Amino acid sequence: MTPRAAHDRAPLIGLTAYSARARWGVWDQHAVLLPWSYVRRVADAGGVPVLLPPLPGVIEAALPRLDGLLLTGGPDVDPARYGRETGPDTQPAQPDRDDAETALLHGAVADGLPVLGICRGLQLVNTARGGTLIQHLPDVLDDDGHAPEPGVMGTHPVRVVPGTLLAGILGTPSAEGVPTYHHQAVEYVGRGLVVTAWSQDGVIEAVEDPSLPFCVAVQWHPEEGDDPALFDALVRAAADRLAARGPNDPDPDAGGPRRNGRRHDEPAGAGSPRHPEGGTHGP
Repeated sequence: MTPRAAHDRAPLIGLTAYSARARWGVWDQHAVLLPWSYVRRVADAGGVPVLLPPLPGVIEAALPRLDGLLLTGGPDVDPARYGRETGPDTQPAQPDRDDAETALLHGAVADGLPVLGICRGLQLVNTARGGTLIQHLPDVLDDDGHAPEPGVMGTHPVRVVPGTLLAGILGTPSAEGVPTYHHQAVEYVGRGLVVTAWSQDGVIEAVEDPSLPFCVAVQWHPEEGDDPALFDALVRAAADRLAARGPNDPDPDAGGPRRNGRRHDEPAGAGSPRHPEGGTHGP
């Protein structure tokens, strides 16, 4: 369990959630939901999981109360956000989720919150920085090994770049058998991000922003695997930030100036330069 900070509370970790039709008991209604594995992993790491519904213009107000942000998996990011036409295999756009999560990401970075992206979360981090996506990997790889069957996780090894934050978290130059389920991936890498892992077929499997204390995103699904290291690291970073907050920090309810000179609803800039090792897939 993560040590309590001076505030004598466990860090609050916001988890982005689905808005979807669901059934439980006698009910069949539109609901806010998320797979239990995300919630369990955050709680097991010592954090308090808080679900964040996709309510653009509303949910950003939760940021001053959070100590970390987890951008979870989910549907495809709208290709219009990275200047592309929608391909035949790309899922229908969900603008509310795209808008809400992009605002949460910009606000979390501006406030200095640790950020972990998973699957769609990696793709959102990349496109928010001006990067682009391969819309359907089988068109590039001629196989569907990254999502072998509908509703069934595949597995594959990843090669981790030494000296990166990700390498320090995982404690290994390679990870064997990571759970995977995605048909899209990073094409050109967004501004300020560096690639930190690849799969054997050259697909970019992780990125991070080395200018920030903790902004890490992976393409695989660690919540479905056996290694809790990424969740432990996120909650530990959130606890460290919470402990470092002094009595002169702004009151989250006061609406005053935010850290790093920006309010939570003021987006950071974005650009679209190509990573020097970018392309349809890495080396």
